[in-house]
Amino acid sequence: MAYLIGVSVVALFFLAMHYFTEFTSSQKITVTTILLTIVLSAISYNSYSNAQSEKLLNAVREFEQNKTIKCKNEDVNSTNYTLSIGTYTFIGKPNTPHANQMISASECE
Repeated sequence: MAYLIGVSVVALFFLAMHYFTEFTSSQKITVTTILLTIVLSAISYNSYSNAQSEKLLNAVREFEQNKTIKCKNEDVNSTNYTLSIGTYTFIGKPNTPHANQMISASECE
């Protein structure tokens, strides 16, 4: 949906340039191409960012459901780790082999 809106905005911009400016055709195409590239790059970055956030939240959700998740070749579960909500970091519990070890939830699968 965002791609359609982005392309529509660029198309409207091109039409406005076509009828209300004195640019040559090659200048209009160049400006439109640059704008289209910027819009599509922003949409791609937003999609990537949303996917990363969803991956992080899925790892936290599974941890909170007492499931074991894989992070940096380590098995992370509520027996050996606690979750720091502010930073979404798993911290090894005292008196376990993982004491004071910190693993970011973004590094989990």
